[in-house]
Amino acid sequence: MAEQVLPTTIPAQVRSVGYKAIDLEVIYGIWLRDMKKFWRERSRLWGGIARPILWLLILGSSLRASVDTSTLNGAANYQQYIFPGVIGLTLIFSALQSATSIIWDREFGFLKEVLAAPVSRLSIILGKSVGGASQATLQGIITLMFAPLIGLWLSPLTILELIAMMFLVAFALTALGVVIASNMSSFEGFGTISNFVVMPMYFLSGAIYPTSNVPAWLKPLIAINPLSYGVDALRHITVGAGTFSFWFDVGFLAVFAVILVGIALPLFNRES
Repeated sequence: MAEQVLPTTIPAQVRSVGYKAIDLEVIYGIWLRDMKKFWRERSRLWGGIARPILWLLILGSSLRASVDTSTLNGAANYQQYIFPGVIGLTLIFSALQSATSIIWDREFGFLKEVLAAPVSRLSIILGKSVGGASQATLQGIITLMFAPLIGLWLSPLTILELIAMMFLVAFALTALGVVIASNMSSFEGFGTISNFVVMPMYFLSGAIYPTSNVPAWLKPLIAINPLSYGVDALRHITVGAGTFSFWFDVGFLAVFAVILVGIALPLFNRES
């Protein structure tokens, strides 16, 4: 059965006896398959356009006059302050949504076929994570197109920095989605758990309001929230200021991603 599925999804070279701990061909094969599926689902691309309009132009415009600009970490106005947060919202929704492909793959037998092949579990997890991060980053790039509408002009170098940062944030969040999906057997269950995770992470990230004056009991939750550091890093790049050090943001996200990939490994071993 494996021979019937793998040739159309993963390059033939990966079916040789023995495998590498990290096999780039396997990662590429899984990434390519997920990107083709993403491209066929045009509704997700339209969602990447609708979300910035709703949060950035409508919500940002309505609340702009009621917010004290002195609390906005260097942003000129409220819309510019929440712009990195809107990117973060796009990334977390897209990253976790991409993880549903694991449930689809399990439902239709593809996951079992891949796990039966002589390829490392780590390469499979990285392929899924890179694919989800790529999808989320593409939707984040759509959000960048709205920057001039709020008076935020980004240089080509800044855009490249933002894209690189978006990919790191998306990779960490996709790894979280992979861990959640590995424990779910139904789409309904995944949807419930992911919504339970997404909204608290978003509202506690400083995406739409400064977190400096939150109650003390919320600060530990903010401190362990990966999206807090993702939004903060994006804010450093866009408006030049943030709550934490930029390199601390980057380091936290990188360590978080490595830990989540490590947690996913035994979960994928359990699948086989």
